[in-house]
Amino acid sequence: MRIDAHHHFWRYDPVEYDWIREPMRVIRRDFLPVDLKRTIAAAGIDGVVSVQARQTLAETAWLLDLAEQNDFIRGVVGWVPLVSRTVSDDLAAFAGRRKLRAVRHVLQGEPDPGYMLRPDFQNGIRTLRPFGLVYDILIFERQLPQSIALVDAHPDQIFVLDHIAKPRIGENILSPWRENIRELARRPNVYCKISGMATEADFQAWTPAQLRPYAETVLEAFGPERVMFGSDWPVCLVACDYTRWANLVGEFCAALSPTERRWIFGGTAVEAYKL
Repeated sequence: MRIDAHHHFWRYDPVEYDWIREPMRVIRRDFLPVDLKRTIAAAGIDGVVSVQARQTLAETAWLLDLAEQNDFIRGVVGWVPLVSRTVSDDLAAFAGRRKLRAVRHVLQGEPDPGYMLRPDFQNGIRTLRPFGLVYDILIFERQLPQSIALVDAHPDQIFVLDHIAKPRIGENILSPWRENIRELARRPNVYCKISGMATEADFQAWTPAQLRPYAETVLEAFGPERVMFGSDWPVCLVACDYTRWANLVGEFCAALSPTERRWIFGGTAVEAYKL
């Protein structure tokens, strides 16, 4: 089974999706399961993990409804208010929705770099394990030191790093991202999505050669059994079409064995999210 471990759905609204700037206007429209099903079929992908794009409980419920209506949606990464005193009750309300496999918070949008280390956020992370849920880490590379501290505080929690921590690819800067990624990868309870890379460079002028050092760093640091393919569709469309991105990740993995490539294009996601 070939899995895309990271994509989004939305019904476009200019207020709710105000982060879609003018240079990204190509994605200012609805993106729904019917659109993605055609897209993944052309790229030889069998199933997907749907990830929240809004920080509301309604978003989580909507994604779970879509997942129940579409078999190719294998799992959902939703949102719950991790800093709320009601977080356990909120999670319990979704306990019967078997395709909820993880949650995430848009940490990259928090102005306080120590937000993820707050006691209330830490308590929210502790509530996930009894429900069998993974936590997806969405950050910019400057937040890697705090993320390492977060992971160290929860050694029994499974974490998945989104978009290889959004390094400064557009500036061709590898350090200190590379060193911090290697340090984070020393924690065996952390997986990494090879996704969201072209959109961290110039949308029109990026090259595969520019992305390769970042992909190679992640593959070497985590190993194929902890790296998973993700498209970040439809966001990726501002810089790269779906099939081109899937093929490019395949090129980055070309020197690996068939077994190792199977981990990256499906096995890792199945293991990490228990799909």
